[in-house]
Amino acid sequence: MNAVFEAARGEWRRFSFTALAVVGVGLVEPAGNASRAAEPRHGLAIVGAPALPENFDHLPYADPDAPKGGKLRLGMFGAFESLNRFNVNYVRSPLFLLGAVYETLMTRSEDEQKTYYGLVARSVEMDDARRRATFHLDPRAHFSDGVPITSADVLFTFELLRKKGALRLRETFGRVGAAEIVDAHTIVFDLTGTDDRELPLQLAALPVLPLHATDVEHFADASLSPPVASGPYLVADVRPGQRLVLRRDPNYWGKDLPVRRGMFNFDEIDVDYYRDAGALFEAFKGGLVDFREEMSAGRWANGYDLPIVEDGRVVKEAITPPRPVGIEGFLFNLRKEAFRDVRVREAIGMMFDFEWINANYYSNLYRRTKSYFDESEFSSSGHAASAVEMRLLARFSNVVRADVMAGEWRPPIHDGTARDRELSRRAQALLRAAGYALADTGLVKDGAPLQFEILVSSRDEERIALTFSASLAKIGIDARVRLVDYVQFVRRRQQFDYEMLIARWISAAAPGGEQRVHWSEIAMEAAGDFAGRASPAVSAMIDALLAAKTRDELIMAARALDRVLLSGFYFVPLYHASEIWTAHDARLKHPEKTPRYPILPYSLLLDNWWFEKRKPLKQN
Repeated sequence: MNAVFEAARGEWRRFSFTALAVVGVGLVEPAGNASRAAEPRHGLAIVGAPALPENFDHLPYADPDAPKGGKLRLGMFGAFESLNRFNVNYVRSPLFLLGAVYETLMTRSEDEQKTYYGLVARSVEMDDARRRATFHLDPRAHFSDGVPITSADVLFTFELLRKKGALRLRETFGRVGAAEIVDAHTIVFDLTGTDDRELPLQLAALPVLPLHATDVEHFADASLSPPVASGPYLVADVRPGQRLVLRRDPNYWGKDLPVRRGMFNFDEIDVDYYRDAGALFEAFKGGLVDFREEMSAGRWANGYDLPIVEDGRVVKEAITPPRPVGIEGFLFNLRKEAFRDVRVREAIGMMFDFEWINANYYSNLYRRTKSYFDESEFSSSGHAASAVEMRLLARFSNVVRADVMAGEWRPPIHDGTARDRELSRRAQALLRAAGYALADTGLVKDGAPLQFEILVSSRDEERIALTFSASLAKIGIDARVRLVDYVQFVRRRQQFDYEMLIARWISAAAPGGEQRVHWSEIAMEAAGDFAGRASPAVSAMIDALLAAKTRDELIMAARALDRVLLSGFYFVPLYHASEIWTAHDARLKHPEKTPRYPILPYSLLLDNWWFEKRKPLKQN
């Protein structure tokens, strides 16, 4: 082991000696005794202590006796262009590779809001101030080619992602002061100078890439080469943009870890990609797909009167986890001049007739989304601002509206006739206040018409956007709908080449560092601070989130952030279902207890599900 470690460390030094001088990361002498005083712990929680004891046997939503075997066939909407999840330039890569193929230092329990338990790192030490985090690697951990995982691999990955990783990774790891290799299985991160108490958890989620098998020179390029990694599956077959096959690694090192017992039960997982949502549903109806998470209320209500459901081959199942639903809606690109006026954004949002759409398209199965953290304790809706929130917001006068501060704001409620004149009058009044007047060509300001394009990626989105466009036309706004394929949609969104599109911000189980990524889509410094005076308020509330030491502080900071975002009208919020709608092969089973805060889309690869073993036929 020591020989392998020394060789790897030497290779890492040759790669990164110059880079270390730039980013301030290096091999340094252990500093002080603060981190030494901390006791190794098996888990790491955002606030408080992990729910599971040190000697836990398995995760509460896993069945350690679940049978292994079978081939799971999945269908996913869209396409993929790379298997590299971590570089700057990927357009689309499979989300499920992280966990199934790539592994992180620790893994999140989906039964707790933000708690990580040991995986590649079997334990972590951390002082109360969270100024230093020391990870102790499991000496049994190795990559799929048999090479042991050492702290050299961890430091190599950290520096590589800090320099060449996706923006969110560079931003996160850029806040770390220094990294220190202690020995082959111990690495320390110095977090001095930041009040981000979530940063140790983000380091726990650091993927571990093989120093000996990573092409640094071409890391920023798309790659379809099966990766060398340490997870339970190997990439067995790749058909670019069409198909991906994962096969169980018979030599997987971590199969007996508590966080892996009863998990990843299928021998093979075949994932086929469909660029048309209708074709994906037809594949499910034809028996080519074993599991489906239904995203359309209309189809859930009326589309499953099928022979495969009636004869019991497929079962419908609704799952209700108590997690924030996030927000989905029409997202304004504030790089467009007209959208920089909050009165214009509010007026446009007033014209979305949820009541008519829900009744006529979705059998009234949806609820209107009214918060960035709806259906959770982090939502400000229905809660007047507390004294803590008032103090957080005190230096940002007039950023939060009075009705939002009181917890009374709701999206406008239409009369359901598709021609609510009162709301039309209110929207027109806001537009007049913003300087617009009605002319023969529609609404104009300084001779320029109020017109924009709504970018969508599916027929379902197109139908909603066309209905919205028709409502806007009634008050003189020209909103054109443009349908593009999924890859083009993702590329245009990444390049901010849109005026309005339907976007979904998936909320973490407990809001935290991901909020920086969301906010950057609205107000990237590179594009100018078009969010105006709200920007410092949003940044300050996110800082308060990350500095929270108690659960109450976390809730109050999240609600304050929610109020600032709601007052900015950056989204025209759509709607959500309180349940997760699934339809699946009747042989697919899962534990009676489902995770309370599942990763979305639901469980991605059904990590804790299994195929029921068929009973052998009785002999006569």
